[in-house]
Amino acid sequence: MSDRIPSTTDKKPAPLADIINIHTLSVMVNNQPGVLGRICAVFSRRGFNIESLVVSQTRDPRFSRMTIGISGHPEGLHQIIMQVNKLIDVIHCIEHTDRDAVSKEMVLIKIAAGAGERTEILQIIEHYTDKLDAAVRLLTKFDIVETVRTGKVVMARGLTET
Repeated sequence: MSDRIPSTTDKKPAPLADIINIHTLSVMVNNQPGVLGRICAVFSRRGFNIESLVVSQTRDPRFSRMTIGISGHPEGLHQIIMQVNKLIDVIHCIEHTDRDAVSKEMVLIKIAAGAGERTEILQIIEHYTDKLDAAVRLLTKFDIVETVRTGKVVMARGLTET
């Protein structure tokens, strides 16, 4: 028997067939310290990975909205949502899909380009505004200096609350 302390790297990753697509959760919370940590702990305990995270204050400074992209085992998603909804300072946690919400993501790309390349770069960007991954792939032929990408932000369609 070993006295070695196990680490998180000792866990074997789940087979890809067992991983669901990224699900988008919208979480309205009281704007208080520690809320994000408590929410992250729920995902960690359930074996879900946070793929993207966007947090911002709402129009009412007492509240913040978190848009969280997560992946993990399908059978645990409903349980995660229920557990997050029970946390202190969580107003509500809702899963959103493309059918019930509008979602957008932004990427900033710094490119070292001469005057001759700028027209082509602008054409790529204009054509691929809603297709960030494709735009980034096309721009790799240029000298990309740096990229910064937001996670997905989402807003429920119609009168449904986000």
